[in-house]
Amino acid sequence: MKVLMVLTSHDQLGNTGRKTGFWLEELAAPYYVFRDAGAQITLASPKGGRPPLDPKSNEPNFQTDITRRFEKDADAEGQLDRTVRLDSVKQEDYDTVFYPGGHGPMWDLAEDKNSIMLLESFLAAGKTVAVVCHSSGALRHVKAPDGKLLVEGKTVTGFTNGEEDEVELTKVVPFLVEDELMRLGATFSKVKDWGVHTVADGQLITGQNPASSGPTAKLLIDRLNKKAN
Repeated sequence: MKVLMVLTSHDQLGNTGRKTGFWLEELAAPYYVFRDAGAQITLASPKGGRPPLDPKSNEPNFQTDITRRFEKDADAEGQLDRTVRLDSVKQEDYDTVFYPGGHGPMWDLAEDKNSIMLLESFLAAGKTVAVVCHSSGALRHVKAPDGKLLVEGKTVTGFTNGEEDEVELTKVVPFLVEDELMRLGATFSKVKDWGVHTVADGQLITGQNPASSGPTAKLLIDRLNKKAN
């Protein structure tokens, strides 16, 4: 099984002067779900090379056993140092694609033509795609094979308005994931702030927040295994 994971290359948190990027748990937890399932993993990002880590995601209160495992894993860190450029990857080479979150994707992946085309090519090939947290925002311009917006009429989840409010970035982000997906015609499903929540609808799997990233990856693996049998 070959899994592509797409990370952000964006490191500026709006006009705040603070840094952002990908959220460590949302890379590490799915990474080990995939690796422990025997998958081959490729990491990609718009600019290639080492993508920016949201420094907040590595503060002691956000670290987990899995984030510590990742940081001590020379192979994993080596892969992170050498992410491939997004414009060089082709869906034909992978069974699925997974987008970790962090605030970075709101600025680059949500608008990145290569990302949009890549997701559309996976869908056109009948493959399942998964996004988590702020990366649900990367679906905003993605169209289904029938030409309609992918999320229109679908049940999805992602970082909620309440969660964004709690981290005090409601006025900093370019759009709110929950509001935007609903504006585009999706049914937005959520549980209490910071609760674990995953949703599968057709070829699309979404997760609400960092704690949901591992469970989203597990749901994706279950889907792929069922398809393979």
